[in-house]
Amino acid sequence: MKLLIDIADSKAAGFMEIIKNYSYVKAKPLSAPDAAIFEEISEIKKAFKNVEKIKSGKLKGRPAAELLNEL
Repeated sequence: MKLLIDIADSKAAGFMEIIKNYSYVKAKPLSAPDAAIFEEISEIKKAFKNVEKIKSGKLKGRPAAELLNEL
């Protein structure tokens, strides 16, 4: 199983020391660019789920022209 845990920078070193004591846990920090890419992928995944909800009528969409006018 893979987990992503967001920890404050000031507490990360201590947390890494704790989990290194477990032989069955492998942990490595993400670089800032990798973390940003992961967040972007998560947002894209959420957008696709929302499209499915809009198509099924569970969520209301809005016209693309309205979105472009906001930009």
